[in-house]
Amino acid sequence: MSRRLAYVVITVVFAGYFGNAFLYVLQAGATPTRIAGSLACLLSIGYLQLRVFSRPGTDLRSAKAYLALGALALLAFVPVAFFPNAWAGMPGFLAGSALLVLPGRVRWFVFVAVALANAVTKIGQWDTGVVAYYMASSLVAGLVVFGLSRLPSQVEQLEAARSELARLAVSRERLRFARDLHDLLGISLSAITLKVELTRKLIGEHTDRAQRELAEIIGITREALTDVRAVASSYRELSLVDELASARSVLNAAGVATTIEADLADLAPRSRTVLATVVREGVTNLLQHSEATRCAITISEAGGFVSIDVVNDGAPASASADRGSGLGNLATRTTALGGSLLAGPSPDGTYRLHAEVPVDPAPEEQASDQGPAGPMMATRFAQVLLTAVMLLYATTTTTLATYFYPKVGAVGIAASALGNAAMVAFVLAVVSRPHVRLSQARVYAVLAGMAVCVYTAQFVFQIPYLGGVPGFLAGSAALLLPRRVGWAAFVTVVAVQGLIYHLMGPGIGEGAVDTVYGVIAATNHGLVLYALTRLRSMVTELHEAREELATAAVTQERLRFARDLHDLLGYSLSAITLKSELTHRLATIDPGRARQELTEVLEISRQALADVRSVALSYRELSFAEETQSAQALLSAADIEVTVRIDACDQLPTDVTVTLATVLREGVTNLLRHSKAEHCEIVLESSRHLVTMDIVNDGISADDQRSRDGSGIGNLTTRVRALGGDLRAGPTPEQTYRLRAEIPIL
Repeated sequence: MSRRLAYVVITVVFAGYFGNAFLYVLQAGATPTRIAGSLACLLSIGYLQLRVFSRPGTDLRSAKAYLALGALALLAFVPVAFFPNAWAGMPGFLAGSALLVLPGRVRWFVFVAVALANAVTKIGQWDTGVVAYYMASSLVAGLVVFGLSRLPSQVEQLEAARSELARLAVSRERLRFARDLHDLLGISLSAITLKVELTRKLIGEHTDRAQRELAEIIGITREALTDVRAVASSYRELSLVDELASARSVLNAAGVATTIEADLADLAPRSRTVLATVVREGVTNLLQHSEATRCAITISEAGGFVSIDVVNDGAPASASADRGSGLGNLATRTTALGGSLLAGPSPDGTYRLHAEVPVDPAPEEQASDQGPAGPMMATRFAQVLLTAVMLLYATTTTTLATYFYPKVGAVGIAASALGNAAMVAFVLAVVSRPHVRLSQARVYAVLAGMAVCVYTAQFVFQIPYLGGVPGFLAGSAALLLPRRVGWAAFVTVVAVQGLIYHLMGPGIGEGAVDTVYGVIAATNHGLVLYALTRLRSMVTELHEAREELATAAVTQERLRFARDLHDLLGYSLSAITLKSELTHRLATIDPGRARQELTEVLEISRQALADVRSVALSYRELSFAEETQSAQALLSAADIEVTVRIDACDQLPTDVTVTLATVLREGVTNLLRHSKAEHCEIVLESSRHLVTMDIVNDGISADDQRSRDGSGIGNLTTRVRALGGDLRAGPTPEQTYRLRAEIPIL
């Protein structure tokens, strides 16, 4: 239900109350003074109800709200002296507004007191049954006003809750990505940095050893690229055997004597992955923070648990004071499996990282939703409100039937009570149940049964006030039938009820008054049933939609991370691979050039580590100038002749320069991966309203031209179009390949 529909429903229902009151004013005496006075009061009540009490965002505990409530109290009771019968429905607005404005138990005391006061004003004018009717009608009108006045704010709260749930889901996903980035890529990039430093020392003196280290660097880099894709698509499962082998290789390269004793039991994948992550983190911390010369890794199983110890002799003095974010991540992972993690110095002067996890942990459960609580009007309260209003409507209708006791006797009253009870049962058991799905035949059967309850007593006793509530039949038709058919049925039921009042003659008032009353009552009862049922369904749908909304937000965040990982780390790792392969070839023929290339590899790997942190924290902004220089250096290293023509772009908006830098990265990365180019031209032209960038190379085959547009180009297209621009990639008539980005300058 949209906010607009909510306002339409409450406006029509409230107008029904006001129209009925005005009709009785006209019946009692249609003088200009009475007409003007009653209209002024009714319009004032309507204004207060719609513009103050029903308006989302209104502070109902403010002085303005209390002042409005006081004014409403005067408007509800002072006109009773002038319009005693016509004003019988207005105290219900005061009762409902008191529930909205007053605090705690006071509001319920005032709610009941208003209903009693309304009944007291009728003593002496009507018999006991009608006096009881007026009291019950005030109670039901108050609950209707309360529920419908909450409807617009309920819609707004649903929207706000959905946004907040999505935001929190994104935050949780961002934390998960940060943890995975640290665990998976941290050791790879640390190992690359370490091995590059070692290889620089070996080139020229121990060329064979240097070439072996370069081969391992290339292997680690390719594995890191796989890790980037794995984190982005959330399917990474680590191999404990591979991690142990990698740990031995990295530690040996750092000159750390390594001992590994592993009893590799048949572990569940989740336990195996956590232990592999412990190995990664232990080795990463050792390399970054320790001066160890010896390291022992021991894995053993006992009593349904498998434990791992990573012990080294290089514990810093402050080791116990700073666990680091990596160890915090490990503690989270091990605890989630029902295990434990300890880290700190030992009495023998070593540093021990100890973790223990079940061999076969319990199945993973969905994380509980720690988002904000649902809207203030919870599902249970919405159901209680609907039930109370339906019961009170049935009670008031039955109470009103007692007015005709001299004509129909106990049998007529019993028939009316039975019809109302059956109608309430139909509504609460079938019509208002959000999960009940009826076949078409059953829908018509339910509506036929409700029609029997409504019309049997009316036609048997020839009194339209008897039988079930006709509005329940109208509202049920609108809820159960297809939209157009349902509302057509709604109008038909209301019209038929008006016709019945007209044909069966006067009841309590005069003929015309009874007819209009029948139409208004049926309309109001039907709309209230429809609105409160939809209200309950909305709250129920909110609770059921939480997981789906969170999943959608998480998916969007995962796509964003995938783009950033691809754009930032894919380029760096590709550059490391390219330069390492080049160094491998140069190691024997030009050691000086090889050392220079390794220096650049070292800088790139350190920048990649910074990129890991920046992606996780969402603050990375690429510099177009730096990317241009990097592209020139990288293309030159690959023996590609590069021409760069760049207009001044200092005045371009930041989001434009960052996007252009990303396009440049992706263009160069794709060229190095998929092309056999000998020449590349990078041109950026900026005018007052448009900036364009072309990356043109001469080394792509016709087959490659049709197959190279992968996820990177798709990511770039998304980014460029987000700025209102366009991105095209494809062959040119000059037998070159062009990547062109056009972005408007606003």
